[in-house]
Amino acid sequence: MEWWHYAGLGLAALAAGFVDAIAGGGGLLTVPALLWAGLDPAAALGTNKMQSCCGTALAVRNYARGGLLREQELLAGILWTAAAAAVGAMVVSRVPVELLRRSVPWLLIVIAIYTAVSPKMSDLHGERRVSGGVFACGFGLLLGFYDGAFGPGTGSFWTMACVLLLGLGLRHATAYTKVMNLTSNLASLAVFLWAGVVRFEVAGVMIAGQLAGAQLGSGMVLKNGSRVIRPVLITTVLLMAGKLLWEQWRR
Repeated sequence: MEWWHYAGLGLAALAAGFVDAIAGGGGLLTVPALLWAGLDPAAALGTNKMQSCCGTALAVRNYARGGLLREQELLAGILWTAAAAAVGAMVVSRVPVELLRRSVPWLLIVIAIYTAVSPKMSDLHGERRVSGGVFACGFGLLLGFYDGAFGPGTGSFWTMACVLLLGLGLRHATAYTKVMNLTSNLASLAVFLWAGVVRFEVAGVMIAGQLAGAQLGSGMVLKNGSRVIRPVLITTVLLMAGKLLWEQWRR
């Protein structure tokens, strides 16, 4: 790799860290950048998980300091999500992902439309419809496995579930989502590290960009709440849906 590859990867990680801290979807930038730099797909995915984990961890720390996280409500979700994500990463080659490829883009479009028009997608808390334990078990298993095995849109699904079922405001839902994203990413990263496909020298450069982007993005969420979350969430969800639909069309 040449120096301009590292420079490009650092800039991609900066932008991805910013987007990830607010709405997720930073992999839309970093995975293609890693492939452009010449990494094979397995190394690109493993290296992407490492650098992404660092940016997400910083965002989680900032959200915790901002009072958006209630630790007693997170433990069960972390345990279920970690276990399911590890299983998903290990069996990814055996999972029939074609159904996911076909259905996920349309689910993401529905999320974008709902986010744009629903008054519930605000910083105000709503009615809780399920207990924290049931929510943690059900969505930890479902979305943890999905993130380990496939991944696109996981953060958007978490945020929507937090708003509709836990009654969280969009700011708190984003913080909860980042904790679960970090959990499933760490579990998946452990599998990639065990497989020996992480490029540490590349991850190191990208981590610097991720941390800077995550600091900027989480700061904007803490300051502006739904005013910044909604437009970024809608944009990234539509971009993810468009990317997946384009890949289907090319096949």
